Amino acid sequence: MPNLLFVKKSIEQLQAEAAGIGETHTLKRTLGAFNLVLLGIGAIIGAGLFSLTGIAAAHHAGPAVTLSYVLAAIGCAFAALCYAEFASMIPIAGSAYTYSYATMGELIAWIIGWDLVLEYAVGAATVAVSWSRYFSKLLESFGLHLPAVVMMSPFEHQTMPDGTIVHGIINLPAVLVIVIISLLLMRGTRQSASFNAFIVVLKVAVIITFIVLGWGYINPENYVPYIPPNTGVFGEFGWSGIFTGAAIVFFAFIGFDAVSTAAQEARNPQKDMPIGIIGSLAICTVLYVLFSHVLTGLENYKNFAGEAAPVALAISHTPYLWLQQAIIVAILAGYTSVMLVMLLGQSRVFYSVSKDGLLPRVFSEIHPRFRTPWKSNALFAVFVSCLAGFLPITIVGEMTSIGTLFAFILVSLGVMILRYTQPSVPRAFRTPWVPFVPIMGVITCAAMMYSLPWDTWLRLVLWMAVGLAIYFGYSAKRSHLRKAALAQVQ
Repeated sequence: MPNLLFVKKSIEQLQAEAAGIGETHTLKRTLGAFNLVLLGIGAIIGAGLFSLTGIAAAHHAGPAVTLSYVLAAIGCAFAALCYAEFASMIPIAGSAYTYSYATMGELIAWIIGWDLVLEYAVGAATVAVSWSRYFSKLLESFGLHLPAVVMMSPFEHQTMPDGTIVHGIINLPAVLVIVIISLLLMRGTRQSASFNAFIVVLKVAVIITFIVLGWGYINPENYVPYIPPNTGVFGEFGWSGIFTGAAIVFFAFIGFDAVSTAAQEARNPQKDMPIGIIGSLAICTVLYVLFSHVLTGLENYKNFAGEAAPVALAISHTPYLWLQQAIIVAILAGYTSVMLVMLLGQSRVFYSVSKDGLLPRVFSEIHPRFRTPWKSNALFAVFVSCLAGFLPITIVGEMTSIGTLFAFILVSLGVMILRYTQPSVPRAFRTPWVPFVPIMGVITCAAMMYSLPWDTWLRLVLWMAVGLAIYFGYSAKRSHLRKAALAQVQ
């Protein structure tokens, strides 16, 4: 009797699914390498660049925060190279879920699929709430004010200038932006990719404008010393501060893995998926290093301590004060593209899980015209918008991070396992220096997970307990692969 908890999908079976053999309705292949790079940039560049840079510089790395970004990028590159090998070898929509199914079996695949709900669905809700706050700021700059009751969840309140306390009813902008993006995703991947391209170009243009215009007003004295001496406390400046800063800004890179969820919609996944994953990470690294160099050159890093808007403080040293408004637009654009890619990734992961029988069939039903998992998009539009509109989800950001890092670890392990168990399988892209790169991916991501608060770990354990209850109560009984394995035994 085989151990059905760890029954695996064969690479040949996954490649047949990717090719759509035996199926009439499959996802439409419309994305090229350029679209995939833009998807990656869209997922990576959120508001973390504008907020984390000042924090890491003020408390840990000083002007050497640029080196923190380089170290964080190297840490991400280990996982990115592993994703690239899998995405080119198994060009299917499930991302880390599918990769785990092929290397570690169904139970581990289910755990990672459930874990990805944290990264994508819950993460999108968190971003929607932050989007709502910046949207309100943008409206206020034009003299427009939305009622406070429609800007907060029922669990939040706000003290008005006259002293009255207003309790929220619903975070309406957060709900609306999730619904609009979901409708766009239901309409088609090509249309979604075109919208994402526009948003990415907008936010990258603002970042480049800040770099180019700010460069001429850099004060070289702000770089002295470039690596401030350590205070005697680990992590407070010196080289230990650079490494601690890297752990903080690491989360500004998270998101490139979402590119792999679109593998089944890439025109030439074997060639284009590695370009999309590694290319987006490389471009963002260059932008991050240049941005942080200009930021710490315009303003002394010590003055960022306790500063809620470090970029605005830096801009005050230039005559281009209008850049402050542009930065808000860039943050809104950043959040919008992050939500789009997260919601796309979530529906594609559930599409794959549903096709395997582990979730209800509704999640894998394809629209006959648009060829998108539209019912899945619709269900998540309701679920995620309810989270964003009615719950105080400020704590979910760290849950998103721990979920992502866990996925990185399993993908890195998966590359090593498959290299030794199936070395002859064709790989359009091969992760270099195996096992060094995957091992470093595991170590780097495990270190980042270790740095997260204990209550985040507790929520992860509780979330996984719920997922396991669903698996043993529903999924295990309906798994197509388990049924096939049992039929062979009988």
